[in-house]
Amino acid sequence: MYRAVTRQIEVLVEPEFLPERSSPENRQFFWAYSIVIVNKGSETVQLKTRHWIITDGLGQQQEVRGEGVVGEQPVIAPGERYEYTSGVPLTTPSGFMTGSYQMVTESGEKFDLAIPLFSLDSPDAKRTLN
Repeated sequence: MYRAVTRQIEVLVEPEFLPERSSPENRQFFWAYSIVIVNKGSETVQLKTRHWIITDGLGQQQEVRGEGVVGEQPVIAPGERYEYTSGVPLTTPSGFMTGSYQMVTESGEKFDLAIPLFSLDSPDAKRTLN
C-alpha cells in the first residue's frame, strides 16, 4: 500500500496486476488500482479534477487530466472516506504512476492533494525485459 498525506487528507493506493486483462505476447499489460481518500481534517472538501503522470518501463511519460474520478466529483466530509477503483494499460511489464487531485474547500479555497508515487509491476517484468 502506498500513502501520501496533504492537509490532513490521506490518499492510499493499492495497485494490482490483472493477468486476465493482459497479453504479454502483444505487449499489453493492465493494472487496476484502488484509491481510498480519508478526510482526517476539519473541513469538508470536494474532489474537482485529477492529474496523472504515467511512466512506462522505458521512461516514456503520458499525462492525463480530467474532471473528477470515475465520473464523480465526490464531497468528503471530516471523518469520511471515498473509495474507487480504476485501471491503466501499459505496453511495458512495469511502470509508475503519480499525480494529484484538485480539491476545493467549502469556502472555495483550491489546493492540490498529492497522490503517492506507486509502482506497477507484473510477474513478467523480469522475464520480458531481456
